[in-house]
Amino acid sequence: MADSEALRRAYNACLPRLTEYHTELGQNAALFAACRQIAESPEYARLDSAQQKVIDNMLRDFRLSGVDLDAQRKAEFAEIQQQLSRAQTRFEENLLDATHGWSLHVTDRERLRGLPESALALAADAARRQDKPGWVLTLDIPSYLPVMQYAEDAGLRRDMYEAFVTRASEQGPGAGRWDNSVPMQEILALRSRLAGLLGFDSYADYSLARKMAESPAAVLEFLQNLVSHARPVARREYAELQDFARRSDGVDTLNAWDAAFYAERLRRERFDFSQEDLRPYFPVPQVITGLFEVVHKLYGLRILKRMAVDTWHPDVTFYDIYDRDGNLRGGFYLDLYARDHKRGGAWMDECRIRHRHAGGTQLPVAYLTCNFTPPVGGEDSLLTHDEVTTLFHEFGHGLHHMLTLVDYPDVAGINGVPWDAVELPSQFLENWCWERESLDLFARHHRTGEPLPAALLDKMQRARNFQSGMQMVRQLEFALFDFRLHGDRQERDAAAIQALLEEVREEVAVIRPPAWNRFQHSFAHIFAGGYAAGYYSYLWAEVLSADAFSKFEENGIFDRPTGDQFLHTILEQGGARDPMELFTAFRGREPRIDALLRHSGISTAETAAPGP
Repeated sequence: MADSEALRRAYNACLPRLTEYHTELGQNAALFAACRQIAESPEYARLDSAQQKVIDNMLRDFRLSGVDLDAQRKAEFAEIQQQLSRAQTRFEENLLDATHGWSLHVTDRERLRGLPESALALAADAARRQDKPGWVLTLDIPSYLPVMQYAEDAGLRRDMYEAFVTRASEQGPGAGRWDNSVPMQEILALRSRLAGLLGFDSYADYSLARKMAESPAAVLEFLQNLVSHARPVARREYAELQDFARRSDGVDTLNAWDAAFYAERLRRERFDFSQEDLRPYFPVPQVITGLFEVVHKLYGLRILKRMAVDTWHPDVTFYDIYDRDGNLRGGFYLDLYARDHKRGGAWMDECRIRHRHAGGTQLPVAYLTCNFTPPVGGEDSLLTHDEVTTLFHEFGHGLHHMLTLVDYPDVAGINGVPWDAVELPSQFLENWCWERESLDLFARHHRTGEPLPAALLDKMQRARNFQSGMQMVRQLEFALFDFRLHGDRQERDAAAIQALLEEVREEVAVIRPPAWNRFQHSFAHIFAGGYAAGYYSYLWAEVLSADAFSKFEENGIFDRPTGDQFLHTILEQGGARDPMELFTAFRGREPRIDALLRHSGISTAETAAPGP
């Protein structure tokens, strides 16, 4: 949410103590024995399913924390955990410093030709805040992305691209200053040692012990199945993009920093449509109101802003969620805008977890965080449709956390949900960003109040699957790189990590970046976040979410009985039951890959291809 030297000192002072506490808790032999005694007693059969799941998960987690190790190996495990937490923190801090350590001051307006007014206003505001004339561009996404999509100056695009893809590496303008080469190597080596200490063949095997997928082979088969569908489509799309660049500007070689620019121009030529065309219809206050109305129609929820709540920044607001019977179910902080020293990206995290205690029930509270363009000049911030989708995505996570009716913290909300199923509610809610019936609730011009015109909606929907094959192989590249990186016990230095990424790209990618690209040095999802040997989860959960939404397509997107069923079988259950069991209870069968391929425009075959 925020970053400063003081916060870092406090965090890093607490980190070893917190790591030590959780390690000692996970290796507490007396607690393990007590849990095992419950599991082996007749009383276990009389527990409800959520209570049994708590016990089962605790026994699994004790073993994954090394409770069965001898004293020497327990101490080794604890030391690995300490070193791992420090290395992961160093990786994230390096990335944050590298992102905020680069900017470009522009005084020649001609160099910014093609940028939309929203991007120019943001850059001018950044310059004013630094007491500089002209414009300042940064590597924050609201500044970086418009340059890559719209800037006509290829040199500017290259400069921005190089700074972005070499962050925290030995390459580029910040070469060596915040280099993540050593932290990456340390993180992988420590994870490998940890997995071996616990008897696993690899960190991928260790990671899957808490996931929905049954084995590394099952994950790789799933990913390769998607590759077989997506790569032929991606190759065709890339050939079309190359032909367009050659035809329009005589570009014989399409560089990595040119791809987004020509893709946006091709989109406009083919569909007469751009993301910028949609901004006037998505002012932030309207989008928030519409989001709340969507979940009201789906689940009967009412969401009300609570005043006089302490927050960490004036832009942050707080809301309460009530169900249709007027019961308070939870609350959330909403932090939407990019700012200096704020972690990039978008995420949901838990502030409080639902649990029952002697004095009553503690209700869940969430953080919902994005990095949208902040309001400039007293005007509401206007979102692209992609940003609207991001907000819906994070709110889907929030609903999963806040609507739980499970009273045991270990399996309440998002807790206890396997990582490869946790994206289901978030990706699922994105679908309401594309439907006329839901868009009519909030997509109105910020000045005239005019609803989103039918012609513009039609263009948006026709463009939905534009380059969907290229988008999918990009996700497959990340997922396969991550899983193979953690799929053996091989020691890898920075060069070997790069070589593996190149190998995966050779098999999957259609856009080949320059040799100095160092994507892995900023891949925080796997090196500093919770997605190590789990990045495949996004695609795994997309199969679940697309198939779940297909039931609403069959019954009506605001069909209340279907909404109630999703609420009761998925959102309220948290991690209290197996996710495949919950999905089957909602859908009436196990998931199929068909809906994802159809929604992505990659295949329209109505086969019964199996999913995860």
